[in-house]
Amino acid sequence: MSFKITPDLITLQVYCDRNVPEVGALLTLEKFSGGQSNPSFKLTTTTGELVLRRQPLGHLLKSAHAVDREYKVIRALQSSNVPVPKAIHLCTDKEVIGSQFFIMSFVTGDIFWNAALATLDERPCFGESPNSKRAKIYDQMNLALVNLHRINPQDVGLAGFGRPGNYFARQLDRWTKQYIAAKTEENHNAEFLIKWLGENLPDDDGLISIVHGDFRLDNMIFSQDSQDLCAILDWELSTLGHPYADLAYQCMQLRLPANMGNVPGLGGVYREELGIPSEEDYVALYCERIGIDKIDNWQFYIAFSFFRLLSIVQGVVKRGKDGNASNPKALELEHLLTPLSNLAVRAIKEDY
Repeated sequence: MSFKITPDLITLQVYCDRNVPEVGALLTLEKFSGGQSNPSFKLTTTTGELVLRRQPLGHLLKSAHAVDREYKVIRALQSSNVPVPKAIHLCTDKEVIGSQFFIMSFVTGDIFWNAALATLDERPCFGESPNSKRAKIYDQMNLALVNLHRINPQDVGLAGFGRPGNYFARQLDRWTKQYIAAKTEENHNAEFLIKWLGENLPDDDGLISIVHGDFRLDNMIFSQDSQDLCAILDWELSTLGHPYADLAYQCMQLRLPANMGNVPGLGGVYREELGIPSEEDYVALYCERIGIDKIDNWQFYIAFSFFRLLSIVQGVVKRGKDGNASNPKALELEHLLTPLSNLAVRAIKEDY
């Protein structure tokens, strides 16, 4: 049986009637334009608006696009102080629409795609300056990350959500294998980076927490009027791991050049003029809130984060070349592969 990336509404209705009747009659299904990984759809029903998130079609790399794990962690965090959509239903039967999928609530609000938050300059202030709004958004992200890392996995039913041992050793092995499996061109800096990371792997310090895995601005929804964080999205890479991985990954994203196109960061931007904290201040606030003095081996964590993003982008490009990418613009990311590897090598020689 052949399937299309947009699920058949009649087939989906039959399944929902039998397994999740509370969603009501299905009216429309519209694919969201953003995102490069698991295709997501706005599902309008007689009971309201929902989101359906599925795996892409075609051959999937091992452990990639794990919507079942994504659903599990969202469900586990329902009663926590980490904002997530309401988890409604998970379907693991791939014969329904061609892959696993889950349904969650639709959260209204703003998703910002540019780290400089320039769109806030165009809105009415109502007594609050754009800079103070930007500062609040970054503070909200910082606090949410601290709250996530403070949760005891056992308390929310996630004690077995990850493997024991050195998290970064496992992650380096995973992303190296995925990079090699998806490689479409030679990249000498990437090869150097894999070698350097292996030789400079920090000793396991025993820290473990729930990690989001893709903690960045455009995976969050903020209130349009108060800039409060309403929901954190895209948990497919979540696991039990080292908390510094999330923090370094977010800071790495902000090091990307502001003119990088698909993934603009704050490189070359004078953050203070925008009310956005420096990387050093952002990390210091995290340390203060989590109760530590500082983070050692910061260059490793940043360089690893660059390599991880490089591997993710390489996977998207490979799916684009194979014709099964979630986003039709997947191949446009190919031009990022060399700059990302260059930035990773540069990070080895820098601190903040």
